[in-house]
Amino acid sequence: MMPHIAIWRLIILSLAIFSLAYYVVAILAALRFFTRERRKSVGVFQPPISLLKPVCGVDFASYENFSSFCSQNYPSYEILFCVNEMSDLAVPVIQKVMADFPDRKIRILSGAAQIGTNRKVNNLALLTREAQHHFLVQTDGDVRIGPNYLRELIAPFEDPAVGVVSCFYRGIAQPNLPAELEAVGAASDFFAGALVADWLEGVTFALGASVATTKGWLEKIGGYEGFANFLADDYEIGNRVHKAGGKVLLSRETVWTMYPALHFRDFWEHQLRWARTVRLVRPASYFGLIVTHGLPSAVAAAIAAPSLAISAGFLGSYLLLRLTVAWIVGVWGIGDEVLRKKLWLVPFRDAVHFIVWLAGLTSNRVKWGGDEFEIREGKMIPLPSSSKGTP
Repeated sequence: MMPHIAIWRLIILSLAIFSLAYYVVAILAALRFFTRERRKSVGVFQPPISLLKPVCGVDFASYENFSSFCSQNYPSYEILFCVNEMSDLAVPVIQKVMADFPDRKIRILSGAAQIGTNRKVNNLALLTREAQHHFLVQTDGDVRIGPNYLRELIAPFEDPAVGVVSCFYRGIAQPNLPAELEAVGAASDFFAGALVADWLEGVTFALGASVATTKGWLEKIGGYEGFANFLADDYEIGNRVHKAGGKVLLSRETVWTMYPALHFRDFWEHQLRWARTVRLVRPASYFGLIVTHGLPSAVAAAIAAPSLAISAGFLGSYLLLRLTVAWIVGVWGIGDEVLRKKLWLVPFRDAVHFIVWLAGLTSNRVKWGGDEFEIREGKMIPLPSSSKGTP
């Protein structure tokens, strides 16, 4: 029995060391990316742009979010909103924005054809057909932007090989623990993984809050119609453009996204949907995420360590490196105020996220917009109790 115990101890300690090494790589990747990007000057490439905004409902800051798109330091662009029905609560807010910014070209569309189960993608297909310009920028309804957003986002497209550019996002969270946990997780963990991927293999996916592309690249990948049944539309557009030979880039420009107050059940379902989406579209990457779970591996190593000093070393190293990653990626790099104020939540969020990761292994079903779907080969199959599509 003793040799087997020694082997398992070695495995546990090795996994913990790999997790700590991952944090070091994430720190270096963030320093590399943001230092390089901040040295660049703002580009002068400024073609006309169509801003595409599929919207469903409102949140605690919808007017401020929508109006931020009307104050761009950019010469020519239009804003196209799309709702599922004109009775949507977002419509009066959009109309107020139109009245407050009469010089902006703004339109509201609705009634998109149901070409797939993902209503957001259905709406994007309609918006693209109505868009007047070649360059397209899609953003979620809860996104807020700064005045130089369009200048920064579109500048890389001066290189015709660039097919997709997407943005990191800072959180604006209501004072609510689940909302703050979501914001802390994105800024301190999810984006760290994206930066590591960018350094080691290049980006082959997009971050969904803000995605820029062109009608030409969309045509090459079959348009939005090609993935209207897929849950992870941001992953699909980035990955398909990558496979078609286009460059997929991360922008130094960061947007804001809203985290409204949530009940823990809604938080759990939201996190579980994200986890299962990653597992189902990138299964190898999902299992590889075990290396990024430094808290459980550090605790396991502390239990398995041959001495109290080594146990303390693993736990102390986890805290030091993990909080350093969170600060450099989320606070210094992205400028996330929620994370800056709630840095102490990072270990607690890591514990919750490990449970979510385990639960993500158990089923192919997700809940979205009040409906339940089974995911098969990345596609959303509505279950009998669900409606035909998701908002």
